[in-house]
Amino acid sequence: MNGFPSGGVLASPDEITTATVQRGGVIQIGGQPCRVADLRQLPAGAKRLLFESGELLTMHTRTRLITLRVLRRW
Repeated sequence: MNGFPSGGVLASPDEITTATVQRGGVIQIGGQPCRVADLRQLPAGAKRLLFESGELLTMHTRTRLITLRVLRRW
């Protein structure tokens, strides 16, 4: 899977938390892009992320990750 936008679209790195993580977001983990397929709310504000690759990641309230946000210009 190539998680980076194609066709010359610009992507901006952005920090995310459990409050801002979204389905479809591309998160860099160990330098590898991983797309969030699903997420579930856990106790104490934590969230469990399921990636398209089938891997799971639990984000706690203090977890900070880098995501790629597509910059849309009109």
